[in-house]
Amino acid sequence: MKNLSLILNIVLFAAVAVLYYLHFSTQKSSSKSTEISAPKDLNIAYINSDSVLKYYDYFKVNRDKLESKGKKLDQDLRNRAQSFQNDYEAYQRNVSNLTIGQAKAVEEDLAKKQQNLQLYQQSLSQEMSVEEGKMTQELYKRVTDHLKVYGEQNGLQIVLKYDPTSDVLFGGPSLDITKQVVDGLNKEYASEKESTPVKKDSVKTKKK
Repeated sequence: MKNLSLILNIVLFAAVAVLYYLHFSTQKSSSKSTEISAPKDLNIAYINSDSVLKYYDYFKVNRDKLESKGKKLDQDLRNRAQSFQNDYEAYQRNVSNLTIGQAKAVEEDLAKKQQNLQLYQQSLSQEMSVEEGKMTQELYKRVTDHLKVYGEQNGLQIVLKYDPTSDVLFGGPSLDITKQVVDGLNKEYASEKESTPVKKDSVKTKKK
């Protein structure tokens, strides 16, 4: 019987591009007609999403936590699978000494254990999928919120995602704001951790 194992993959995601706003100015002509003109001084920049994932401390910390949790769940599943396999092998060794009724009862118990094991495997996969989804959404929100502020402060209308999967085939170095964005994200994350109160175990002292 094959050992059952949980395949846990942390999907690197690249959904970090954010489209800010394009401001179209309207001008009235002498004939009182209104026309929409193209935006003036359109400023564009890009970030390398792979570098953001590589150097952003928030992602590294939470990725490691998720991987650690995945390994623990995987080991627990392996232990349960091994226990089931031991029961199955014990049944095979002793089946000749069992009555038909006893053998049937053991087979039914093994079938139930196998079904429970499969359900447990599915629940672990679903649990990890939910955790990954939460981390993805939080990461996307953190990056896009920071880019909106950065764009306002630096007069940017568009920030593109630049990696092998994007439609951007070339971007000049002067448009690359990856380092500035990563530095800003890490500064925000460090400040966030410093402002988070550390829980200390209260020590109760008895008065003599």
